[in-house]
Amino acid sequence: MTPVVEKLGAAVDEWVATHAPRLVAVRRHLHAHPELAYAEVETTSFLEQRLREAGLSPVRLPSGTGLVVEVGEGPGPTVVLRGDIDALPLADLKDVPYASTTPGMCHACGHDVHTTVVLGVALALATVDGLPGRVRCIFQPAEETVPGGATQVVASGVLDGATRAFALHCDPSVPVGQVGLRTGAITAACDRIDVTLTGPGGHTARPHLTVDLVDALGRLITELPGLLSRQVDPRAGMSLVWGSVDAGVAANAIPQRGTLRGTVRVLDRDAWQGAEEIIRALVAKVAAATGAAVEVDYIRGVPPVVNDPRSVALLRSAALETVGPEGVVLSPQSMGGEDFGWFADVLPIALARLGTHGGGAELDLHRGTFDVDERALEVGVRLLARAALHALEADAASPAGVGLPAPGRTGRHAPGDTAARRSDEESHRA
Repeated sequence: MTPVVEKLGAAVDEWVATHAPRLVAVRRHLHAHPELAYAEVETTSFLEQRLREAGLSPVRLPSGTGLVVEVGEGPGPTVVLRGDIDALPLADLKDVPYASTTPGMCHACGHDVHTTVVLGVALALATVDGLPGRVRCIFQPAEETVPGGATQVVASGVLDGATRAFALHCDPSVPVGQVGLRTGAITAACDRIDVTLTGPGGHTARPHLTVDLVDALGRLITELPGLLSRQVDPRAGMSLVWGSVDAGVAANAIPQRGTLRGTVRVLDRDAWQGAEEIIRALVAKVAAATGAAVEVDYIRGVPPVVNDPRSVALLRSAALETVGPEGVVLSPQSMGGEDFGWFADVLPIALARLGTHGGGAELDLHRGTFDVDERALEVGVRLLARAALHALEADAASPAGVGLPAPGRTGRHAPGDTAARRSDEESHRA
């Protein structure tokens, strides 16, 4: 750690120690006032006011909700920190003073924590002098949608000129005071598949005279995942899991229509690019043997989050200074989706896991009972602030253009454009 990073990091620590109650108050306000994707109007206004009070100049994102604000005015690289601001359409089931005041909406994935942490970093760094570059804080809407609000951030050019991006995500399986890190794929791509089978229908006494759609659905349910496992390198971590099946209403009538719905998840970016083609071909092959007509609706979701090795190393340095060696743990790969992966179309990224478990029963994500140990807020602010400081110093010392798109690129790629991926992604997958 250089004297500059040490001095600025100490200033952040002092700010956090002084403003810890303020961080808790912000998080509780956000938790009590959740808003869904692209409707985060009050959330955006609340954040905008807090930033302007600190002398910063936030700008609204093109979607109308969400903000981007830069801290620091001196020459040097620009590092991005991202927090997501939307909530989930779930009822808050907790009996706490800060429970959701909006029926049917809840911050059940920790976005209120992520947002508070990034806001805290912006406010803390706004009080120091001598930043070796700029820290661009993005408060992103609509992470919980498909393909995610990150696609609009990328398309609008908000990431242009930055060298790398960091984010964190609450992890209720990790004790508060610990940080989970992993190089390579840390979350999976997630797509949705809807399969519709049709036939003439008929009597269950004469299945040989019609097309037995229930049997056809059963074949797809059982055969497709197994066939897929023999078409894709097992190291890609691809899985197909069905979540819904619907056909018929009477026990003695073969229906004319049946549907299957499921998700496709994969850890490898290249395998994800080819998943739709492979699955469509396999569905057609299995359905052909049954005589059923088939229609496939394949909905592309989000790519895997593949953590850049150098960015993880910078996060590790920050984590060691924040929680010490005993507080840094290896984060397991998750098959959950996270739209932060789209940022990798433009620049290297790294996502950390923030421990939020404070003891007692584990309160899992995407449940109305989810809550966090709020001591994690202080850890998160110190972690991301120090990661940004280390990255600014490291990238300032690197050859010009580190982390930027290749020559001739604008940095504004359509979702799924594989040409913008980093070369080290190819050699560091788990």
